[in-house]
Amino acid sequence: MFECTEAKEELIEVVEFLKNPSKFTRLGATIPKGVLLIGPPGIGKTLLARAVAGEAGVPFFYCSGSEFDEVFVGLGASRIRKIFQTARSKTPCIIFVDELDALGGKRNVSDANYNRQTLNQFLVELDGFKKDTNLIVIGATNLPEALDKALTRSGRFDNEIHIPLPSYNDRIEIFEHFMKKVKTHPSVSAELLANLTPGLSGADISNLVNQAAQHASIAEKSFVMVEDFDWAREKVAFGRERKSLIMSEHDKKITAYHEAGHAIAAFYTKDADKLHKASIIPRGTSLGATQTLPEREQLHQTYNELQAHIDVCLGGRAAEEIIFGINQVTTGCSSDLSKATDIARAMVTVFGMNHNVGYISSDTKNLSEATQAIIDNEVKIILQKSYDRVKNLLKTHSEQHIRLANELIKRETLVGEDLENVILGKHANI
Repeated sequence: MFECTEAKEELIEVVEFLKNPSKFTRLGATIPKGVLLIGPPGIGKTLLARAVAGEAGVPFFYCSGSEFDEVFVGLGASRIRKIFQTARSKTPCIIFVDELDALGGKRNVSDANYNRQTLNQFLVELDGFKKDTNLIVIGATNLPEALDKALTRSGRFDNEIHIPLPSYNDRIEIFEHFMKKVKTHPSVSAELLANLTPGLSGADISNLVNQAAQHASIAEKSFVMVEDFDWAREKVAFGRERKSLIMSEHDKKITAYHEAGHAIAAFYTKDADKLHKASIIPRGTSLGATQTLPEREQLHQTYNELQAHIDVCLGGRAAEEIIFGINQVTTGCSSDLSKATDIARAMVTVFGMNHNVGYISSDTKNLSEATQAIIDNEVKIILQKSYDRVKNLLKTHSEQHIRLANELIKRETLVGEDLENVILGKHANI
């Protein structure tokens, strides 16, 4: 398990209580009855719960929240009673409820009776008239905001442990763990792979290593090479390469100038992520891709960084307009526009980065039509300013833009230093 220090420290207390309860009770302290693990999918919540049970050496009862969702009145509540009755006969022990939001979602008066009855029984078992001092319930969810307030009150799931996506150092450890199971070439380093995979969960990394090993096996290689991991990373991110799709020279030219526009915008825009790769090989639903990588772990994003991200998103559409004309812009920029619009709207309604709108949150209910109109207008202004800015940048660096597009048409993929050298004209042949 990677080095998630804070989560480990809190769970170690649970292990210590199960091993040596007198250590806590001698001064009158009690351990929280319910522990709630919160984090995105694939982060390792279930593995953490199993690790706690294994370390403590106590029985582990696993169930999913959806197992108790029954249309027959009383059946779900009966199953709740049964699992707690079985667990009490094996104490000290742990009950782990995965996908807790399926069982403990917020109640409404209009809910079906069987649904409310199941949750009510669960609440009573957690902290009702009977008190269990050595039965700990661990729940896991991706949607803590969906849980009923009665479930997270003091005395029930009041100990929340947030498990974040792995950091750079965490990813190194995870890669090292999974790479032990495959034959990798000495040139493959966990540090390099961790640097290329920001935002991936432990499950994503496990899948990536497995995909790379499969790719190398199909090619009958003796080792899994760096290029196999790069292939797997692209497959996970964008989908499998569409080898059956034959692009016409015209489509290839449009895609090359589009991706070159993204790349030039990323390369010359201050505060943009570092340019890593540009490709016009079709994958999944896209005909090409330009990849950037953050140079550091980003815990916050500034106004300038968000603007830079929008600029890079709009670089492809601006490039098409400059090269082919306003009436020849294609539908290939739809996902770029969607991303740029989402960022701009978040700047206005979530991050409080617009003076005309002020500090109104998107969670605010019943916004007036006038306020909503102001928000829409400010989002439009941010996008238009960004588009004008990136158009001017591409015109300023038109020589580099054309050179890069032509090189992409010839070679289809450019990576790292080779990509930068083409932009700077160090070894390009137009």
